[in-house]
Amino acid sequence: MTQAIPTTPALASPERRLGARDIQTLLLASLGGALEFYDFVVFIFFALPLSHLFFPQDTAPWLAQLQVYGIFAAGYLARPLGGIVMAHFGDRQGRKRMFTLSVFLMALPTLAIGLLPVYDNVGLLAPWLLLILRVVQGVAIGGEVPGAWVFVAEHAPRGRVGFACACLTSGLTAGILIGSLTAAWINHHLAPAQVLAWGWRVPFLLGGVFGFIAVWLRRWLSETPVFAQLRERKALSRELPLRNVLAGHGGGVALSMAVTWMLTAAILVLILMLPNLVQKSFGIAPDTAFLGNSIAAFGLGVGCIAFGWLVDRIGAAWALLLGSVALVMVTYALFGDLAAGGAHFLPLYALTGFLVGTVAVVPTIMVAAFPAPIRYSGISFAYNVAYAVFGASTATLIGYLAERAGRMAPAHYVAITAVVSVVASLWLLAKRKGAGELAD
Repeated sequence: MTQAIPTTPALASPERRLGARDIQTLLLASLGGALEFYDFVVFIFFALPLSHLFFPQDTAPWLAQLQVYGIFAAGYLARPLGGIVMAHFGDRQGRKRMFTLSVFLMALPTLAIGLLPVYDNVGLLAPWLLLILRVVQGVAIGGEVPGAWVFVAEHAPRGRVGFACACLTSGLTAGILIGSLTAAWINHHLAPAQVLAWGWRVPFLLGGVFGFIAVWLRRWLSETPVFAQLRERKALSRELPLRNVLAGHGGGVALSMAVTWMLTAAILVLILMLPNLVQKSFGIAPDTAFLGNSIAAFGLGVGCIAFGWLVDRIGAAWALLLGSVALVMVTYALFGDLAAGGAHFLPLYALTGFLVGTVAVVPTIMVAAFPAPIRYSGISFAYNVAYAVFGASTATLIGYLAERAGRMAPAHYVAITAVVSVVASLWLLAKRKGAGELAD
């Protein structure tokens, strides 16, 4: 049983294997997405040096780090703005244009962060500049991720949507692996004083260059067949696409926001924040923390592909249910081992990364929740608003809870969001059983 994009028969791609053109589209979209995602997430890997450099020296370490997490969270708060605007034009004028614009808007501020003066140079202007550039990054990523999922899903043949979206998601998460490897290399080869002096700038400067490479790569992509047929048939949304989303697809919005909460918690807590958390809360050495993170990020990429394959065989609802339950189990196993001394940290973190690959099910569910004329706007609104609410609060909340509410607090938070996904998957199964929706 497979997942299909709910559209009219005239707009549905025939069921076939992925061809050479499909694979080229996947590779170009994934590589460009990986470079852009690297630009967005590398910020948190260097949260500790940024907290020292962009705030007064007499600021308490926990408060400085909390302030950096606040600036990190600002990028999430800005996502709905970029997502809604880009999605509007993506539904009206084409997916490809916005797909290219988003990566360009990411490259510029990333490069600029690498050139910023620090607090000792310009005082309070330093954190304000960092905040402004982070907001621009948020605007860019707000259009990138939903646009990437829509772009790839509408290129994929029916019956291969789950795998195609998962490959794209795996490509996006490869940006996390690149960022993790970069952080691991810098922390291993440079002394802490060197990292503070200039080493922290290197990943941002590289990210700016990577971003412009991604802009060039996306010149070779073509418009999606689904949008091309919509335009040819003059079936594009004549009204404001977002108005149609809110007026007639509230259920799809609610479902998409629910599963996005699990996605934000899994990625933010278990992949992006954990290297810093295990150093501060469990005394894990920086080299070991970032090595484990690199292994987990690799496992995440493999896990995404595995869960995408599973979606096309057993359906998105079952894949989400199984993955969410397994994720709860391994998260508690990982944190329990850390509390006991971390003897099995590396293999458990690798398994955790693989099961975080459950997030690859999320785009297939969201693609199926909205019809083609308003798909970009529907996904972008639900995903970015949810990410703004949950992503912005998660970074600061986990940073606070780790200091004040016990070392297992992050695991409890991830478990709560996974339970929400379990409920969403059970609702999908009940809906499919009752009405045959979302199934071939």
